[in-house]
Amino acid sequence: MTEVIHDPRAFQQAMERARADGRAVGFVPTMGALHEGHLTLAREARARVGDRGLVAVSIFVNPTQFGPNEDFSRYPRELERDVERCASVGVDVVFAPEASAMYPADERTRVNVRGVSEPLCGPFRPGHFEGVATIVSKLFALAGRSVAVFGRKDYQQWRVLTRLAADLMLPVEVVGVATVREADGLAMSSRNRYLSEQERAKAAAIPRALGEAVRAWERGERDGERVRAGVERALSAVADSIDYVDVRDPDSLDRYAGGDRALLAIAIRVGKTRLIDNVVLGEERAPA
Repeated sequence: MTEVIHDPRAFQQAMERARADGRAVGFVPTMGALHEGHLTLAREARARVGDRGLVAVSIFVNPTQFGPNEDFSRYPRELERDVERCASVGVDVVFAPEASAMYPADERTRVNVRGVSEPLCGPFRPGHFEGVATIVSKLFALAGRSVAVFGRKDYQQWRVLTRLAADLMLPVEVVGVATVREADGLAMSSRNRYLSEQERAKAAAIPRALGEAVRAWERGERDGERVRAGVERALSAVADSIDYVDVRDPDSLDRYAGGDRALLAIAIRVGKTRLIDNVVLGEERAPA
């Protein structure tokens, strides 16, 4: 039976009781609209803490990470269905607070992780990573000592939060899990439902382009600009706009300066839907 908690203090107390009982805590922060990718994260959390551990999933559409022209108002909210999906994979606790509980009227604090938050999505979504870092700092404070599991589809977010936990010396191990993909290779995302049938067919070019880059890397290509340009050409044929196609150091997110591993990351719009994806060349296989 999955317990649903709305009050932040009650959630914090539940996590404290679990640890007092000798149970490890696995934590999966989400914005809801759960799909198989999220459930994979919950399964990973369970594997990390064991059958006797406690797995908690938070469901909160965080207002501070959305820009003024983004999709906060229409982002899907379906708590009852999400709780059922959590229960299907053995999640013990769902934490679903109200915005007023996480951001009381007199709150003033924001968290900014410099460096890793600045390239890639940084210039295109000003304030986004500050909002992410702020809400996750609050969630980590409530969850306490735990293993927190995130998807590597949001690769930059994962690196930002890894840096956050390390720099603030938080008792949280941040784990990244490989991107879960649809049958056509498109990365699973709650925003995929915005795509029309025609737009979805166009979006399938994303994993194909990433796959070609992986194969070029496997053949010995190490010129980051040639890799980047090839992917951009492929995506230009289907994208309504391109925010970026970039090759970066996979750990620091600094510009790629050579080596056998590189992060290839993209953000494009198909129709009005912004899609992101990535692959670590030299580490990951080509998307299906």
